[in-house]
Amino acid sequence: MSERSVTHSTFVIERTYDAAPDRVFAAWASADAKSQWFGSPDSNTNYELDFRVGGRESWRGGQGGPTGESTFSYDAIYEDIVENERIVYAYDMHMDDLRISVSLATVEFKAVDGGTRLVFTEQGAFLDGLDQADRREGGTGTLLDQLGRVLAGETANA
Repeated sequence: MSERSVTHSTFVIERTYDAAPDRVFAAWASADAKSQWFGSPDSNTNYELDFRVGGRESWRGGQGGPTGESTFSYDAIYEDIVENERIVYAYDMHMDDLRISVSLATVEFKAVDGGTRLVFTEQGAFLDGLDQADRREGGTGTLLDQLGRVLAGETANA
């Protein structure tokens, strides 16, 4: 790769779930709960979560990329956790051995009549044209939709 570049982007995704904030927060706080909606059923065997400030989360797997044979990895560190209210974490994504993005994500849990409004904000640096903000936003939206299905009692990763 001869040309280096960085594209900065911020996106916000909101979802409202028919579940209390403590239940929605709990879906983020344990490996068993989060593995029901984060990723795909065949790739969550390489998933680890240490949910505490300073703790780490990692996931490896998936196929894709330009050749269809790339392996992706996600490595996060939790910077701030306020139970049932807020999670802030920094993470990077790799495709094989190439870092493709570095992001700061904030998840807010707000009580609304009969449920929770989740506000997900990501500020990302997308590197060398290997990843794009619109693809990340779309993928994150899909994960949050899967979370909604799990909270509603539907099949995980449907």
